[in-house]
Amino acid sequence: MCTSLLYLNLAYTPISDGALRSLSKFGLNLQYLSLAYSKKFTNKGLNYLATGKGCHKLVYLDISGCTQISVRGFRSLGIGCSDIEHLVINDMATLTNSCITAMVSYYYNLTTISLLASPHISDAAIKALVQGKRITKVKIEGNQHISDASFKMLSKNCPNLNHIYVSDCPRITDNSLKSLATLKHVTVLNISDCISITDGGIRYFMDSPSASKLRELNLSNCIYITDLSLLKIAQRCHSLTHLRLRYCECLTDSGIEWLGNLPVLNTIDLTGTNVQEQGLGSLSNNTRITEFTVAECSGVTDIGLQKFYHNMYDLGYLDISHCLQVSDLSTKTLAFCCRRLISLNLTGCPKITDLSIQYLAGVCHYIYFLDISGCVNLTDSIFKFLKKGCKRLRVLKMLYCTNITQEAVKAVTNVQHLEYNDENPPLWFGYDNKGNELVTKKEDEET
Repeated sequence: MCTSLLYLNLAYTPISDGALRSLSKFGLNLQYLSLAYSKKFTNKGLNYLATGKGCHKLVYLDISGCTQISVRGFRSLGIGCSDIEHLVINDMATLTNSCITAMVSYYYNLTTISLLASPHISDAAIKALVQGKRITKVKIEGNQHISDASFKMLSKNCPNLNHIYVSDCPRITDNSLKSLATLKHVTVLNISDCISITDGGIRYFMDSPSASKLRELNLSNCIYITDLSLLKIAQRCHSLTHLRLRYCECLTDSGIEWLGNLPVLNTIDLTGTNVQEQGLGSLSNNTRITEFTVAECSGVTDIGLQKFYHNMYDLGYLDISHCLQVSDLSTKTLAFCCRRLISLNLTGCPKITDLSIQYLAGVCHYIYFLDISGCVNLTDSIFKFLKKGCKRLRVLKMLYCTNITQEAVKAVTNVQHLEYNDENPPLWFGYDNKGNELVTKKEDEET
C-alpha cells in the first residue's frame, strides 16, 4: 500500500478488518477516508486504527450506513483519528447519543457534521458535538428528538456557524430561529419540513445580522408561513440566490410579487404553491433566474408563463410538471425566449402536443434533459424533431406516453438514458389516456 496516499474511497465495498489493519500500518498521510455503507468490517478493525500509526492525519471521515459500529468502535475512531474536521454519519438508525459522545470527545478540530437520517440522537448528542468545537456547518434530518435546546447551544457555542441544514425535525420551533438570530455569518439556512415554523420565527431571523448575507434559504413545507415572511425576505435578503418554498400553501401572488425585487436570485422553487398569473408576471422582473420550478401548481396557465418567459433569457432549468393547463401556446413563447434551456420537465402536462416539441427543437439546441412522461398527446413524430434540433439530448423520459410506439423508441440511438412505457397514466396524474381530466367522486356528487 502506498504510504503517500491522501484520498481513499472505500464506500460500498466488502472490505474487512484486514483492510483497516493495513490502513493502520501504511496510511501515514491519509487525509480523506470514506467507509460509507461498507458492512463487513467490525469494531475490531476500527481498533487497529486506534492502536496503529496510520490514519492519524485524517481530516475527513464518512461512515454513513455502517450500522455494525457500536460505542466501542466509535471510541476507537475518536482515539485513532483525533484530527477529524469533517464528519459524515448519515443513514445510521443505530446511532445513539453514547456513540457520538464516545467519539467526539477526542475531536477538537471538528468544523462540519452531517447526521442525516439518524433518528435516535437527541439534544445530548448536539451538546457533546458543540462543546469546545468550532462548528461551522451542521446537517440534521428526520429527527423527532432534536429540539430548540440544540439550537440554543449551537448559537451560543458556535459563533462562526454559517451552514444550517435542519430538515424534518418537528420539534424545532420559532425559538430556534430566535436563537440563531444571534449569529452573524449564516449563508445557508434549510429548515424544510419543520412544520412548527411560523412568520414569527422568520421575522426573528430576518432581523438578524445574517439576513443580509444569506445566500440559500429553504422553507419547503413550512405550512404556516404567509406573505408576511416573503415581505421580510425581500426587504432583508439582498444576497439571496436560492429560494425554495415548496408546498407553502398559505403564500399568494401578493407575497410572491416581492420576490421579483431580489437582485441576485437565480433559483426559485414554488412547487405546490398558489402562484398564479400575477405572481409569475412579477417574477419576470428578475432576469437573473436560471432555474425555475412551478410543479403541481394548479394556478399556472399559459398566460402567466408567457409573461414570465419574456425576460428569461438565461433560463436553463425549468420544471412545470403536473400543471394541467399548460399547452403549446406557452411552449412557443418558451422556445423563442429561453434558447439556453438545458433541462425541461413537462411530466403530467396532457395538453402538450407534437407542436411543442417542434417549437423547442427548432431553437433550443442545448437541451440535455427532457421529461415528457404523461404527455399523452405526443406521437412518434417528435423523434424527427428531436433528432434534427436537439443533438445534445442525453436523457429522455417518456413514461405513460400512450401514443408513442415501441418501434419508434427502438429507433432512437442518440440518447444515453431513455425511459419509456405506453401504459395509461396513474390515477394521481388527474387525467385519462386521452388527456381528459378525471372527475373525483366528490365532484361527481356535487354535480
